[in-house]
Amino acid sequence: MALRSLSLLVLVGVALRESCLGASSHSLKYFSTVISEPSQGLPHFVSLGYVDGQVFVHYDSNSRRMEPRVSWMEKVGKEDPQYWDWNTKAARGNQEEFRGNLETLRLRYNQSEGLHTLQLMYGCELQADGSKRGFMQYGYDGRTFLVFDKETLTWVAPQPQAQITQRKWDADPGYNQRHKTYLEEICIEWLERYLSYGKETLLRTEPPEVTMSSRMEVEDGMEMHVCRMHGFYPREIEASWMRDGEVWLQDTRRGSVAPNADGTFHSWFSIWIDPKERGRYRCHVEHDGLPEPLDVALKEPKSNLGPMIGRVVAGLVLLGVIVGIWFVKRRHGVLKEKPLGQGTLKKMR
Repeated sequence: MALRSLSLLVLVGVALRESCLGASSHSLKYFSTVISEPSQGLPHFVSLGYVDGQVFVHYDSNSRRMEPRVSWMEKVGKEDPQYWDWNTKAARGNQEEFRGNLETLRLRYNQSEGLHTLQLMYGCELQADGSKRGFMQYGYDGRTFLVFDKETLTWVAPQPQAQITQRKWDADPGYNQRHKTYLEEICIEWLERYLSYGKETLLRTEPPEVTMSSRMEVEDGMEMHVCRMHGFYPREIEASWMRDGEVWLQDTRRGSVAPNADGTFHSWFSIWIDPKERGRYRCHVEHDGLPEPLDVALKEPKSNLGPMIGRVVAGLVLLGVIVGIWFVKRRHGVLKEKPLGQGTLKKMR
């Protein structure tokens, strides 16, 4: 169960990273969770920091230290020797606050002791057009508990049990204003600072390798074509099927953008078409790493008839060889039938 709770944090983090829209946008986001009854050596409290979807700092209640997760963060300690000590102290304070809040919510929901989780997710995004976005929200036991509306400087409480905290925090305008200032100013400043530290990694561009595969359905004669994009960075990519030069959405499926082990990304999307219209379609891809958009033509599916016939012929030849060997051995008395021994067959009852 504890593993499921930590997995939930990761899934929420992935979903929030998916919200980063537009080419060359950048984000700084933090995800923290506390678990009431961890098991299998899992820590009570974990806090992760992400820049552009990459974990760059990590803290947990076992190590009790904020630590770097990327090599370029070593520059921070050189420029600001107090950085790691200060952030470690802040994370320890958050850990104690989380544990107290978790107990408060358990009592507020009138729940018995057991597995419960409290999560905090917040951060900011800098879009390619210069616009800025920020968010902050709490979750309890996998459901949204409180969401900060920085435009109205108020908290939204989806559940009745959250309204007590909502009224308390909204009664302190200064508290909410500090959150707004952080999300719109301080967070963006730190994001730009981290981007400067990791520019060789975070600001690089890797063009996608685009490949096409296809197959024909024998039953209805339709063709499925898959356009695959691999090894690109940053993660933002525009890909679509074009029919006669126009975007075509009918009979299409799209996979999510997923990370590779080397920090790049991959994705795919497919389409079903009438083979008579194959020449009308193109896989259209746009990415920062490409000097110009790519338009890849569809391939003619390879027929399965040839390999199938080959396999049948090979099978018949092999069968003929086996039968021939059997007759030869039979003729020379190599094969001798042995009678069934006593007790080999079971009685029928």
